[in-house]
Amino acid sequence: MSEVTNSQQSMARTLTQDWSSDVTTFKGVPWGKAMMWIFLLSDTFIFSCFLVSYMTVRMTTVEPWPNPSEVFALEAFGVPVPLLLIAIMTFILISSSGTMAMAVNQGYKRNKKAVFWLMFVTAIFGASFVGMQAFEWSKLIFEEGIRPWTNPMGAPQFGSVFFMVTGFHGLHVSAGVIYLLVIAFRVRAGKYDHTDYEIVEITGLYWHFVDLVWVFIFAFFYLW
Repeated sequence: MSEVTNSQQSMARTLTQDWSSDVTTFKGVPWGKAMMWIFLLSDTFIFSCFLVSYMTVRMTTVEPWPNPSEVFALEAFGVPVPLLLIAIMTFILISSSGTMAMAVNQGYKRNKKAVFWLMFVTAIFGASFVGMQAFEWSKLIFEEGIRPWTNPMGAPQFGSVFFMVTGFHGLHVSAGVIYLLVIAFRVRAGKYDHTDYEIVEITGLYWHFVDLVWVFIFAFFYLW
């Protein structure tokens, strides 16, 4: 019994020493990156709860659920095109993941000018996405009459879950745009010239997470 107790005490001392021995945790993972992963993990739980709640509401409501092809149609040359705006928004956000990945790659090479412009373009993509989402919301509210508490096109729960989930994601994209611009201009100002540009990779983790969440929202809200 004493051997087990001594073993547990030894493991506890080792764990304490491991966490307090350096400015990094997990022996090689920088604190900034570790904290970002923890934040993203907690955010994953929140988005998962939202999407599970949406599925529950969708499958239990007795009223007909609105047809996404009709609700999110956009006229082009006088013809309603299903999911046209959503397709453009998705393309923009996926493209921003590409520019962010290139920015991280250039950060490894310490190419300050390329990092700045690639992060700036990524922020422009993100801002464009938010602008299109605002247009989508205004169309649903003022043209279709959809509100969080009512929906003339079917189940009233549609408006509440749609505005909650897409709004929460839009808030993340807006915060990400600000984050990208702040880091991009700090890179251009030379704030990280004496570092390994690790902050660019951390920013990329956040942005890729935002893009990944949109893929699930797109599948659940617009394709189901």
